[in-house]
Order: sequence, then structure tokens, then C-alpha cells
Amino acid sequence: MYRLLKWFAVLTSIGMLLVLLGGALVTKTDSGMGCGRSWPLCNGEFIPTEITFELVIELAHRLVSGSVGFMVLILSIWSWKALGHIRETKFLSILSFSFLLLQALIGAAAVIWSQSDFVLALHFGISLISFAAVFLLTLLIFEVDKKFDAEKVVIDARMKKHILGVSIYSYLVIYTGALVRHTNASLICLDWPLCSNDDFSLPTNLYEWVQMGHRAAAAIIFIWIGYCLYLAIKKYKSQKVIYWGWLTSFILVSLQVISGMLIIFTRLNLYIALAHAFFISCLFGVLSYLILLVSRSKNKL
Repeated sequence: MYRLLKWFAVLTSIGMLLVLLGGALVTKTDSGMGCGRSWPLCNGEFIPTEITFELVIELAHRLVSGSVGFMVLILSIWSWKALGHIRETKFLSILSFSFLLLQALIGAAAVIWSQSDFVLALHFGISLISFAAVFLLTLLIFEVDKKFDAEKVVIDARMKKHILGVSIYSYLVIYTGALVRHTNASLICLDWPLCSNDDFSLPTNLYEWVQMGHRAAAAIIFIWIGYCLYLAIKKYKSQKVIYWGWLTSFILVSLQVISGMLIIFTRLNLYIALAHAFFISCLFGVLSYLILLVSRSKNKL
């Protein structure tokens, strides 16, 4: 039974990643209104008669999100029944499906009634919480036969604060990145790392503030995760799950920064932009797992 559950959990995690990337694709291709102001139908039709590129992107995203939504519901119930004795299972089961449902409702509201860019930017972050919950459920399932065991991790108070701080702060970075996309501020600054490398003045309009605010937030998390990796190398080499957790986080945040830079230099290449969303999604998943470890650790080094 656990073998089948493992495969289903992995497929559901991959499905959630596709939902996240699909949402980013919808935003980056301006396909949010591809089906008009109609939901769940497309232009009021079950099978659209007038096909456009934007309609295909939006409709595909809706179909994938709906299919994965059923997978998440099945995984939540299945995990609850099979692993309900594990402390975190029930909470993660509820969290995974409820936040995916909330994401769908916000998406529907955006189509039917329209929303401000600041509200729409929440959409990606809400989906990300659902993905993280599914990802953690998958790891719990793999812990059953001790092939992925992290019960004996010991984390000191300073490292706990860094894990919680970076994880919470990462959500702010994610929101500012989503805000950049929804306000169409991705290419408002055509130089990097400054808005204009020939001019060191402050941003002059809202779009420049959004773009440069995101860059500043990304720079801070890059430095912060780098410092946490230094602490992990110094004190946690014997605890592989912490050591590799921070090493993986640093690799992902580095790829995030590089892809963000390349978005500017390639003038918003779609594949690089999707990679940008992929790296931050994976990073949030790793940080969420470190939070899980913090909740289990009761001792100090």
C-alpha cells in the first residue's frame, strides 16, 4: 500500500509544480482573460468554438489545476487514513487541499470580477503553500520505511530562528516577484543590478519601485541563506539533513538570482522566466521542510 501511495504522492507533487508553472505561464503570456469573464466555462461554452493562443493557455491551466486538485484531495484522504498516527499528517492534509481550493476561488474571482494587481500577486503564494504541504506529505510518506528519516535532528536556538526567519521572509520575496509580473514591471529597468547602471538615483515611479524592491529583497535572502550555509558547514556537517538542506537552498537561491538577471538581459525570455518561478517554488519547498525539522527538534547542540 505504501509503495502505491509513494508513487501517487510524487505524481501529485509534480502536478502541483505544473500548476505553479502554469499560473506563471498564464501571467507571463497575458492569458488570464483568455476565456473571457467566464468561469469555469470558457467564453460561456463547455467546448470553445473560437480558439486563440491565450484561450489554450488559460484553458489548459484550468484543466491541469482541476485534475491536480482531485489528486490533492485523494492524497489528503489517503494519507490521513494511512498515516494519521504521524503528528503532522492531518494538518498537512487539510492545508494542502484547503489552500489549493482557496487558490482556485481567487482565480475564479479574478476572472469574473477582476482584482487589483496587489491582490492577484497573492495567487502564486497561496498555490505555493499548497505545493509545500503536498511536498511535505510526500516526505512523510517516504519516512514510513525509514528511507527518508529525520527524526533525530538536533537544532540549536540560533539556527531555529534563522530557519523561521528566512522561511517567512522568503514569502515576502515571492510576493514581490509575483507583484513584478502582475504590474508588468519585469522590464521597467533594463539594466542589472541597478535600474540604470549609469544613474544611481532612486526609482522615479511605482513600477521601478516594485522592480527594485524585489531585487533588494532577493539580494537580502541570497546573503541570508549564504550565511545560514556558513553556519551549517561550521556546526552541522554531522547532521546531513540540515547541511544538505542549506546547501540545496543556497544552490536554488543562486539559480534564482541568475535567472532573474537573465530575464533582464534576454528581455523576458519565457523559458528563463518559467525557470525563475520553478527555482523559487523548489526553494520554498526545502525551507518548508526545514521548518518541519524545527518543529521536531527539542534539544540544543
